Amino acid sequence: MIHSMTGFGRGHVSNESASATVEIQSTNKRHLDIYVHLPDPLPEAESEVRTRMEEAFERGQFDINVSVELKETDDLPMNLDADAALRHKERLEQLCAAAQIKDSIGLDHLLEFEDIFAAEEEREAAKIQRAWPVVVRALDAAIEDLREMRREEGAALQEDLEHRTQVIDEHLDAIEERAPTRVEERQRRLRERLQELLDDEHIDANRLETEVALMADKLDVTEECVRLHSHLNMFREALTGDEPAGRKLKFITQEIHREANTIGAKANDEAISRQAVEMKEEIEKIKEQIRNVE
Repeated sequence: MIHSMTGFGRGHVSNESASATVEIQSTNKRHLDIYVHLPDPLPEAESEVRTRMEEAFERGQFDINVSVELKETDDLPMNLDADAALRHKERLEQLCAAAQIKDSIGLDHLLEFEDIFAAEEEREAAKIQRAWPVVVRALDAAIEDLREMRREEGAALQEDLEHRTQVIDEHLDAIEERAPTRVEERQRRLRERLQELLDDEHIDANRLETEVALMADKLDVTEECVRLHSHLNMFREALTGDEPAGRKLKFITQEIHREANTIGAKANDEAISRQAVEMKEEIEKIKEQIRNVE
């Protein structure tokens, strides 16, 4: 079953520490392009977001927006450096003694030294650690939501493409029914026009018969019709396969178009030319549709 490359997915997850919302928009693209927009506490997580997207999708352009809200908690995301606090207290006491200051050292004095708590980098890492599990769950939910939408659109695309291949089959059947009669008519007309010349003793009748046979061979589209039937069957098989089929369908469509062009060029018959034109109209519509197939 084929999947569309366009869609939208959203995931929202919340726990006691944080809440996260992930929204993914996808559009058709020849290759896989991923654009990630993360809030300040999570810039280092972009590579993992990309990895999860690459595991889930083959082609398309993806715009991923992540928003995170950290909740208040009694468990502060920072660590106390007790050794640093003691060192600062000792130095302040030494300073008081040297300056003959009798005031005692209090907590408000120590709070002036930021290094008694975890460094800024460690605090940022703590924020990421608190928020990331929630973001991952929201991202997975958004990916699944997007995949479901792409599956649904893919099913609609598949139905349309199967219908169009059936229409091409019907035109092809009409061509195969008409082709032998057309060749016979052309041969008969040519013989009638050459009948008078055949009475001339200088005209080689065998040579003329050979030319008639060659003309019939040039008009014959049997091989093209056989190949076109084969390509249509390959196209349908690709539609129902388990692997992403966008690139394969594009190649097969090119081959279908090539055979339809050849049939039209060799036709030299109004009825067959009309069927070939209608086939090519359906092929153009197929080309438009498969641009959106993953």
